[in-house]
Amino acid sequence: MSFVHTTVLLNETVEAALTDPNGTYVDGTFGRGGHARLLLSRLGPQGRLIAFDKDPEAVAAATEGEHAIRDPRFAIHHCSFARMGEVLPAGSITGVLLDLGVSSPQIDNPARGFSFRFDGPLDMRMDTTRGESAAEFLARADERHIAQVIRDYGEERFAASIAKALVARRESGQPLRTTGELAELVARSVRTREPGQDPATRTFQALRILVNAELEELEQGLSAALGLLASGGHLAVISFHSLEDRIVKNFIAHESREEVDRRAPFAPPSRVLRLKPLGRIKPSAAEIKANPRSRSAVLRVAERLPLAGGAA
Repeated sequence: MSFVHTTVLLNETVEAALTDPNGTYVDGTFGRGGHARLLLSRLGPQGRLIAFDKDPEAVAAATEGEHAIRDPRFAIHHCSFARMGEVLPAGSITGVLLDLGVSSPQIDNPARGFSFRFDGPLDMRMDTTRGESAAEFLARADERHIAQVIRDYGEERFAASIAKALVARRESGQPLRTTGELAELVARSVRTREPGQDPATRTFQALRILVNAELEELEQGLSAALGLLASGGHLAVISFHSLEDRIVKNFIAHESREEVDRRAPFAPPSRVLRLKPLGRIKPSAAEIKANPRSRSAVLRVAERLPLAGGAA
């Protein structure tokens, strides 16, 4: 079955990342290749695009079938963008783009277990070749740990009630196996919810973030991107919820400030500027109308500054 993905902030992200048509670029979240394909179309003959994705289905979309990218300027690696610093040399990249979160093909495929709208296995792994599924986590974690995950990653005020109900069901000999079972249990445990939001939204987000170590990998990936970017290179990151966006915003802010030892105010800064913020972009009203999933997207862009002494 084919699942359609509409790329968010397509032109804005490619334009923000692209500074030299003959440069080398990284798409750290290939997905179904919306950003990658447009970027490739704008590269010159010496340009190069290196993609990463930990979802085997995304890698297959890039390398197999009628929509495969058969361009010698393109390569893709089956691993998280958090590891791109292990694959590429420091200071060698002209631009890095990241489109965070879950893609439409992942959400819309019941077999992946990402959505409460469809009943399917309670999996939620982006990389289905490794790691622990959401069902396996819920089958072993204690009530306190489950509540902490749902509260911290889902910003769910009824986390304790949900965790209590999850553990009670497990102890009754009926552990959760499907997304439908989880959505139903959460609906019974959440007393109120914002208009238009399914009661299970925050719990599903929390478990997905945990299973895929999304926030930890984002922090690692941002640091890796900074190390890879050449002087003048651009970092462009799309986030979809406040936890992601806060990490990106704070990272850019931290790397765009000098640190001075107050005890020695005339000494050189202990940390020099490494990024220059270039702005924040939201989807247009027209894009949100055409693709409601884009409504929460935020694109943040920054430029890599040269290190002291002119080094990249």
